[in-house]
Amino acid sequence: MKVYTKTGDKGSTSLFGGTRVPKHHIRIESYGTVDELNSYIGLIRDQEINSLYKAVLIEVQDRLFTVGAIMATPPEKETLKNGEKRLNINRISEEDIQYLENEIDKMDSELPQMTHFVLPGGHTTVSYCHIARCVCRRAERLAVHLHELEPLDERVLTYLNRLSDYLFVLARKLSHDLNADEVKWIPRKE
Repeated sequence: MKVYTKTGDKGSTSLFGGTRVPKHHIRIESYGTVDELNSYIGLIRDQEINSLYKAVLIEVQDRLFTVGAIMATPPEKETLKNGEKRLNINRISEEDIQYLENEIDKMDSELPQMTHFVLPGGHTTVSYCHIARCVCRRAERLAVHLHELEPLDERVLTYLNRLSDYLFVLARKLSHDLNADEVKWIPRKE
């Protein structure tokens, strides 16, 4: 199978099920941003971090491929005429969301309480987490927009929301583990 098909040369692409849409379609923007997020998470995973965090990030990357597949499938193409599911993958489950919440709680229990917003930075690995968090928030906003136009499993929205929280807490935990400065944002008084 060749990597290039030439079918997208005029600015359209196929969704799962064969429907062709312009490459700027909200579905493409949505799962393209999830793909971008997945790449940043791979970058975090490639850093010198605890193997437990790496294992969580691999799980997250797996779930993001599921999110992308869900987004790439228009609702009318999700089932075959006989009622069988066309998309033969697991869905995002409540357990997937709970998994992130448990990981957040574990890390948070080892951190000092937050009293201010935190400026992104302090260490390259921490900065990668903040970039991924921002991309995750953008993916969430696009998913919400897609959901308003064409129904999407709401657990996808919840998962992306919780993942951005996880990435924020991971950034704080890595700052702590790496003895990096966590710079508080204190608004100037004018």
